[in-house]
Amino acid sequence: MMILLNPGPVNLSDRVRNALLRPDLCHREVEFSQLQSQIREKLLQVYDLPGEGWAAVLLTGSGTAAMEAMVTSLVPKNGKLLVIENGVYGERLSKIATIHGIEYLTLHHPWGDEIDIKNLVTLLDENNDITHLAVVHHETTTGRLNDLAQLGTICQERNILLLVDAVSSFGAEKLNFESWGITACAATANKCLHGIPGTCFVIVRRDALAGADTIPRTLYLDLRTYCQQQDKGGTPFTQSVQAFYALAEALQELEEQGGWRVRHSYYSQLVSLVRNGLLAIGIEPLLSATSSSVVLNAFNLPDNLSYDEFHDQLKAQGFVIYAGQGTLAKSIFRVSTMGAIAHADMERFLAVVKQIITQIK
Repeated sequence: MMILLNPGPVNLSDRVRNALLRPDLCHREVEFSQLQSQIREKLLQVYDLPGEGWAAVLLTGSGTAAMEAMVTSLVPKNGKLLVIENGVYGERLSKIATIHGIEYLTLHHPWGDEIDIKNLVTLLDENNDITHLAVVHHETTTGRLNDLAQLGTICQERNILLLVDAVSSFGAEKLNFESWGITACAATANKCLHGIPGTCFVIVRRDALAGADTIPRTLYLDLRTYCQQQDKGGTPFTQSVQAFYALAEALQELEEQGGWRVRHSYYSQLVSLVRNGLLAIGIEPLLSATSSSVVLNAFNLPDNLSYDEFHDQLKAQGFVIYAGQGTLAKSIFRVSTMGAIAHADMERFLAVVKQIITQIK
């Protein structure tokens, strides 16, 4: 079995994998409607959100589809968006705004940098027409976990709606929707929830969705249309039925294991094991533990070893790591803790890394 240490897709548990073998199902039948409703309810339950104020809107697509649906559906024609960039996925939010002709500004940071709150406040003071702020919670470019609590306070003081890319944090990191003033967050099945690729979703305040433009920017990604039909038990387009089966089982598994807090604790144990083990053989993390998510950490590549060589040697031993992106491609590698991964898997990973490092010295 290959152990996937990349940030999704993840290794599946047997019960989630076996869920894919359930009977073929038409998406217009009552059985599918029941499956969809069950998933929507369980997604809200992950963070104890009441259904009368919140909706989980399901789409077939990757996490990027959820990001695009969130931004295009919730920023109105007369709105103005501020995008915070400190990695690839913040910059992807800006690309979405550009493609759809949404008026926006960016607060750009070098990849991996902490959000500059002083510059943010200055920018907002100089642009009091900003209506929405979009930010990545866990920026997997570097593993940085952005501080949403502080952003939420700033947004609430100015009546700015906060849109969160929680694609790589939902289900394993703290998301305090109410006190942080989150209006919506985009996420996916195949990361911290341990489902399969093909299903994504947006958790959104119902009042924000009700206030969205009646003329959508897109056909396929219009959250208002999806929510209206899903509330009635339907779906506007064909959904990935088998992916829904897997997500329903993964959510049940998460609940039985104790919810997101227990998953956070388990990831934290694994990532601490990896950080300490790599440090012991001279491999430094890119960011401090306090700045990083428990979901993924980035590390500096060992001296005299390219990423391709390192990746291929690890893959030959049953482990898949992940490359850096852009300017970081030749200097870092990334290790994720998501999926059905055991402590013994990580211990063996460290032993293999140590063997590789020993051979090049």
